[in-house]
Amino acid sequence: MTAERGAGARGVLERYRRAAIDQSVAEMSRLYAADAVHEFPFTAPGLPSRLEGRDEIVNWIAAGWKDGPLKYERYRTLAVHDTADPATIIVEQEALGTSASTGGFALPNIVVLTVRDGQIVHLRDYVNIPAAMAAIGRES
Repeated sequence: MTAERGAGARGVLERYRRAAIDQSVAEMSRLYAADAVHEFPFTAPGLPSRLEGRDEIVNWIAAGWKDGPLKYERYRTLAVHDTADPATIIVEQEALGTSASTGGFALPNIVVLTVRDGQIVHLRDYVNIPAAMAAIGRES
């Protein structure tokens, strides 16, 4: 599967972004490895710092889509940095979209993404918590 088009870290990043824009639970399920880990090194009370396993990760993402006011429309890439490990990239980006609570938003974040066999095995999501809270209409 690693030879499959889009299976490298950059290809998986693009598939991940498309799944988030489309709010596709099925595609998110295909993107994460069964033993994947999704971490939020900077978090806030009531939010997880670590999700383990495809089911826990995808269920958390899907619940946010169902219950949250944010709709991602596109991503702006500020930079993509390769690492010594070809399966890992560091991405500086902004998620752009519309909030049912506050209107347009731009959420800056940095993602450290590691893939194996075309799937996410580890994602460290350094989301800007104050910007995310403002986008959903809550103070951080």
